[in-house]
Amino acid sequence: MKIYADHAATTPCDKRVLEEMLPYFSDEFGNANSQHAFGRDAAKAVNDARETVADIIGCKPNEVYFTGGGTEADNWALKGVALHKRDRGNHVIISAIEHHAILTSAEWLEQNGFRVTKLPVDSTGMVRVEELERAIDDETTIVSVMYANNEVGTIQPIKELAEIAHKHGALFHTDAVQAIPYMNIDVKELGVDLLTISGHKFYGPKGVGVLYIRNGVKLDKLICGGGQERSQRGGTVNVPAVVGLARALELSRVDLEKNNAYIASLRDRFEQRVEKEIPYIRQNGNKLHRVPSIANYSFEFVEGEGILMLLDFNGIAVSSGSACSSGSLDPSHVLLAMGVPIEVSHGSIRFSFGKHNTMEEVDYIADKLKETIEKLREMSPLFDLKKGGTYNV
Repeated sequence: MKIYADHAATTPCDKRVLEEMLPYFSDEFGNANSQHAFGRDAAKAVNDARETVADIIGCKPNEVYFTGGGTEADNWALKGVALHKRDRGNHVIISAIEHHAILTSAEWLEQNGFRVTKLPVDSTGMVRVEELERAIDDETTIVSVMYANNEVGTIQPIKELAEIAHKHGALFHTDAVQAIPYMNIDVKELGVDLLTISGHKFYGPKGVGVLYIRNGVKLDKLICGGGQERSQRGGTVNVPAVVGLARALELSRVDLEKNNAYIASLRDRFEQRVEKEIPYIRQNGNKLHRVPSIANYSFEFVEGEGILMLLDFNGIAVSSGSACSSGSLDPSHVLLAMGVPIEVSHGSIRFSFGKHNTMEEVDYIADKLKETIEKLREMSPLFDLKKGGTYNV
């Protein structure tokens, strides 16, 4: 048996999406920037995809820019605005729990003379609006706070945060990679200036993303080249991936609420069993404001890598953090920012469910997780001490 419970890392490409993409690998292979008929056919497919995305997120087609993924879009948004507006100020604000695409971009800016402020979060991973009010100043050019966290699923008050940024003359960007699969997003209603999407998070292809840039917003180019993406992002357009992203996003809106309710029921069943049957645990995240797919737990007295490997041995795929950094032995920066002790954060696992999971699979995961935790704690000197043992550590 193989069970996939790591949908926050990536999702399987929907077969309907693949079917939509296939002609553009072979039959309709033209370069979308070529002026002949082959190129015009490809360009029409890209333009249709752009219109689909724009319609879904509530913007104009010329505000949609296709990228090589969410990481590129995040880099472009933060660096592009900061560099373009350097004459106005050199202050950038992000949250302490951003995806590494934003964190490392902020570090790069810091190394190049910018001042970076990381907004703290509360114990549930929520950014307090008043923290942004305290941190922002006249030199702040851009604020970036992710819509939904990739490790714990907490949803942020983006509209309120964007209003504060605008009140002080700063632009606002949100990484909506984890939010868009589960939420209807209208960028105008939300009030954001830039927004990031990644195709493979909602059953689309990998290697393609979107950066929404509100008309009137100026930012430096991240990738220079030809005249692609209205001369803002160089590189031959990945037509099959762009077509696939648009189709996947379109399909994700079908039965969105029904799918969310089903996925949430899987998560809730899992959480009920974990909290009832496994002692010495900590649930990480916000119970009220979160996406329906993610359940994150810290299991005391054991290591997350050990849990992950034993679950994998039983055919269960989960994550010990974000997929981008799960190979690292460092504790999660998200959990540390939330106040989770280092020794507890090392025993953390993210379970993220999808629309193809079943209740039977959830029960199997819970059963094997319980066995795994019991087995690892039997070998744990710290757990032995907790029980009153005298193991010499």
